[in-house]
Amino acid sequence: MKQWLILSGVVFFLFGAKAPGCGQSNYKNIVIERYDGKGFQPCEPSIAIDVNDPSIVVGGAILDKVYTSQDSGKTWSIDRLTSRYGVYGDPCIVSSPKGSFHFLHLSDPTGQGWANDSLLDRIVINNSFDKGKTWDEGYGIGLDPPRDQDKEWACTDAKGKYLYVTWTEFDKYASEEPGDSTYILFSRGNSEGTEWTEPIRLNKIAGNCLDGDATVEGAVPCAGHKKDVYVAWALNDTIWFDRSDDNGKTWLEEDIPAAIIAGGWDQKIPGINRTNGMPVTAYDRSGGEHDGRIYINWTDQRNGEDDTDVFITWSDDHGDTWAESIRVNDDGAGSHQFFTWLALDQSTGYLYTVFYDRRNYDDLQTDVYLAYSEDGGQTWTNERISEKPFVPTESVFFGDYNNISAVNGVIRPIWTRCDDRRLSVWTALINR
Repeated sequence: MKQWLILSGVVFFLFGAKAPGCGQSNYKNIVIERYDGKGFQPCEPSIAIDVNDPSIVVGGAILDKVYTSQDSGKTWSIDRLTSRYGVYGDPCIVSSPKGSFHFLHLSDPTGQGWANDSLLDRIVINNSFDKGKTWDEGYGIGLDPPRDQDKEWACTDAKGKYLYVTWTEFDKYASEEPGDSTYILFSRGNSEGTEWTEPIRLNKIAGNCLDGDATVEGAVPCAGHKKDVYVAWALNDTIWFDRSDDNGKTWLEEDIPAAIIAGGWDQKIPGINRTNGMPVTAYDRSGGEHDGRIYINWTDQRNGEDDTDVFITWSDDHGDTWAESIRVNDDGAGSHQFFTWLALDQSTGYLYTVFYDRRNYDDLQTDVYLAYSEDGGQTWTNERISEKPFVPTESVFFGDYNNISAVNGVIRPIWTRCDDRRLSVWTALINR
């Protein structure tokens, strides 16, 4: 997902609204960082609430920013993450039941970016054992030159004994050679994030290397009660699912098609230089009515290229069969909802999704919405959580995702805004 270095496109300035003033936010918005004109603009934000202490929140953004809050997201400090293998975006923040935080990202060992072939030579993890105040020098995962390692995500098991990470390996990024392929890889780490198993290939059907629908992308793992691990990814118009019952040592012989991502995961949204609808997985360990349910959340364009929607499906039988997909956004037809992410509060089993939304306008003005479900994903309540809309421009890379975390009724989404071609990273203070 690294074409974001090519910043070209068209600037759009269109104004108008379907319902001016509709759905004002009930939640205070907090700006975490505004672009200061130096280096890369912050985007692709990730966030994690401390699962033991919701007053501690850690975030990250392109290219190497790390954010920490000691007051549940009201105020933030900003620092730069460093590692012995470089830091090159795709931030993923994980909170462990052991009390540690883990920051996964891409590599740039020489610091030369695309000018050196060692870029993306491994996945990197930095670890913090003091609530995100300081970080170790980083550990590499999946070094396999000259192949490129990209688009990682991670989780812990229920007790924090293991870290699980999945990602996409490219034989050669952007290669048009027919023999060059992409694979979904998995590795398990110890609780400190310092030792990792040799990567295992999960996908049975390989993708190409062009970073589009025919590339395997979007692997997000989640963990069950004991040794079970689950992951889903997208290829063309299908979301594929795999599972392990032994902490990731072995996986299914055949992947399971869990849902259709109509039109493919590579989607076009006006004003955004690229958009994806890749799946996000979650597992219910709450002990409630839907305990053991696996969820997959994504966007697709089954209702037309001018009507991107948010969907969810679930499985109650370990992923063998999947429910019919349910539309999460509750607006009428003809508007775009995009860049969804899913969080599950393990204290309640409630589901929360965050996504961009244009239901209130006839132009490129964009809001941020939260949708939540208290009945296992069957019904959803939608709320606008951004205090005012913004207008993105294709000439500025806007990132490939946002994120959300939910712990003990504390919900902290994180998203990117674009104002006058400058990006900023925000959260909202939501408590339920």
